[in-house]
Amino acid sequence: MTVERLDSGSRLLVEISAALAARDDLRLDGALRRAQKGDARGVEVEETLLQSYLFLGYPAALTGIARWREIAGPPPAESDTLADPERVDEWTQRGARVCELVYGRAYGTLRGNIARAHPARDRWMVTEGYGKVLGRPDLSLRVRELCNVAVLAATSWEPQLHSHLRGALNSGATSAEVEEALEIGLQSVTPEDAARARRLWNRVRSAHGEEAHDVH
Repeated sequence: MTVERLDSGSRLLVEISAALAARDDLRLDGALRRAQKGDARGVEVEETLLQSYLFLGYPAALTGIARWREIAGPPPAESDTLADPERVDEWTQRGARVCELVYGRAYGTLRGNIARAHPARDRWMVTEGYGKVLGRPDLSLRVRELCNVAVLAATSWEPQLHSHLRGALNSGATSAEVEEALEIGLQSVTPEDAARARRLWNRVRSAHGEEAHDVH
């Protein structure tokens, strides 16, 4: 039986995400240059770099985008019909749909847990995270979640990694694709952190299809 791994373009986007998370400028530069030569679609590189601020913050995202501008030139025209901040209510609607796709039947539990921690954080997660950013066109949710897996593996945020390992599977990624994205993200971490992340992945993979009660 053939094991489906990441296609070359998606793998490169995951590598860009991992390099940015690891603050590995040399690795990032090499991946961006390969993308500029046609190994990945430019608009998908744009989206990968834009979404990185959700987990890495603006400094990292600005650094990645600035380097991409040097390599690729001016940005493309905006393609998201909901990009205007005045359409924030539509961001919320789109965000709820995308968030539910990622979390599946655990969606209600997630919203409840996040709102109990702080109601503003729940609104930000849905409107900002899933509506404004992860719901944008030009990059599939499956690839977005694989990039998120690589970022969270590289930064060793285990609770969030747990959520997005499951989210990648819920978004249509195969186990082989998720495992490859995870391993790309783990290239820069300590052996101890890598071992913990792999144990976490084994638990997620064995329980796939069951609903967890401790969603973060």
